[in-house]
Amino acid sequence: MFNTLLIQPLANGLVVFYKLLFSDMGLAIIGFSVFLRYALNPLTKPYMESMKKMKDIAPSLDKLKKKYKDDKVKLTKAQADLYKSKGINPGAGCLPYLLQIVVLIAFFNMFNKTLSSENPTVAFNSLLYNPLRFPDGEIINTGFLGMDMTKPAVFQIPGIDFNIPGPLLILSALAQFVSAKIMAPYEKVQEKIAKKTPEASDDFQVGMQKSMIYMFPLMTLFIGLRFPSGLALYWLVFSVFQAYQQYRSQGWGGMTPWIIKLGLLKSESNTKDVKKN
Repeated sequence: MFNTLLIQPLANGLVVFYKLLFSDMGLAIIGFSVFLRYALNPLTKPYMESMKKMKDIAPSLDKLKKKYKDDKVKLTKAQADLYKSKGINPGAGCLPYLLQIVVLIAFFNMFNKTLSSENPTVAFNSLLYNPLRFPDGEIINTGFLGMDMTKPAVFQIPGIDFNIPGPLLILSALAQFVSAKIMAPYEKVQEKIAKKTPEASDDFQVGMQKSMIYMFPLMTLFIGLRFPSGLALYWLVFSVFQAYQQYRSQGWGGMTPWIIKLGLLKSESNTKDVKKN
């Protein structure tokens, strides 16, 4: 079922882009990653809108927590009523992460069955629909900017028994970190709210968001050490476009303090971004 619903469609979609983009697997992965990012918009857009609304009602939530600080039942009901009146679903925050995990697992399996195979052409043909299958003997071009998309993006240093993450893997992990950081609410505001309430749910949410920020980059580094660099390229492109969309939707989010420290928010337009957060 997983193979039919996810792995096969992903393999066919990737080959469509391969044939459109000059028979170059690197360009195909970039093009298909951008396409997937925008194709998933209808599923992730509600989360982005929900996050923006959560920021807008933060002062109201703070007032409720002060008003009902000694009555958790009334506080929970008042929060639920506020969310309902504003059309907010607090649970929507998990959806982008779940989507990333499901698509990543499917991509991992697809690359593992095709690019990691001794004969990628035969392996791809076993997953492709008839019109997209490669002719017998055709060799798939898996080179891209001096890398081989079928090999891990790692360095091997003489005298050291383990592999070192290469530039593509490091960039991919960094993009994943920035994406998750922008996706998180402005930390100072969130922590301030959490400290003012006796309820543990906010502290749990802050902790969950923080763990996601570091978990995905670490997963990228560890998984990428063993599997085709095509997976790292997909994750890099997907994360960059996700970060861009998130920034367009609600500003710098959790990256705001970092951007301020770097002195990148001096212009009038950037100051507006700070105010958004």
